[in-house]
Amino acid sequence: MALTAEGVVFRHGNETVLDRAGLRLEPGQILGLTGPSGSGKTTLARVLTGLRVPDAGRVRADGTPVGTTRGRMDGRVGLLHQSPRSATDPRMSLRRIIAEPLLSRGRGRGGRGETAARAAEFAARAGLPEDLLDRYGRQVSVGQLQRACVARALAASPRYLVCDEPTAMLDAVSTAGIAALLSSLAHGGTGLLVISHDHALLEAWADRVRGIGDLAG
Repeated sequence: MALTAEGVVFRHGNETVLDRAGLRLEPGQILGLTGPSGSGKTTLARVLTGLRVPDAGRVRADGTPVGTTRGRMDGRVGLLHQSPRSATDPRMSLRRIIAEPLLSRGRGRGGRGETAARAAEFAARAGLPEDLLDRYGRQVSVGQLQRACVARALAASPRYLVCDEPTAMLDAVSTAGIAALLSSLAHGGTGLLVISHDHALLEAWADRVRGIGDLAG
């Protein structure tokens, strides 16, 4: 049981961004991935979640291919973006952002009140007080909005979560809080791939750290 990439090749025009990349992430593991800007880390994140189709190779979650349906990830592999503002709809409240997976997969069918209550539960787990949930993204800090994105990931219940520079835009206090929160997911059995250019952060956080240049098979 694992999220695996085998022989992944991805080209952008005449440039080969990923060349026979391979990776294995097991449930409950925190795997760090580092490398300089422009080295293909974000491209790999999108290939692993099915948002980009590789030119060669394959990505599987627990033995079956990862893909998307109508642009939506299949639920087994989630993605936490670097910029919470670009990853959320400014027309949505934090409560609505968190509730997105519940509504899109029919888990909010118990009614609006039940969905709102469940969103509040996930928000509380992510360290967001309920009095912030009816505010919009522009009305809260980047750290608070990133916690809403983590709460959204909790609501989606992925088996694997790819975190693309999840603390790059945060101050030291917010970074520590998000790292602790994501670590709690791993303790609950979710496999985490944490992508960052901050090698020192990954060494302190992850069970294992790999450089993207070392993934070529």
